[in-house]
Amino acid sequence: MSNQDVDPKLLEILVCPMTKGPLRYDAEAQELISDRAKLAYPIRDGIPIMLVDEARQLDD
Repeated sequence: MSNQDVDPKLLEILVCPMTKGPLRYDAEAQELISDRAKLAYPIRDGIPIMLVDEARQLDD
């Protein structure tokens, strides 16, 4: 299983740990994106890694 979808109910309750704002799911990159913080949180083996230290900084 390479690409696993994130449960929509999980997306409803997850927020960015830095801004407490909403996240959007990028299925292709397997990341949860915080537009406010400009961070992308990785999803590994179907599990969102919601640690700021693990997040990738997004370019403008």
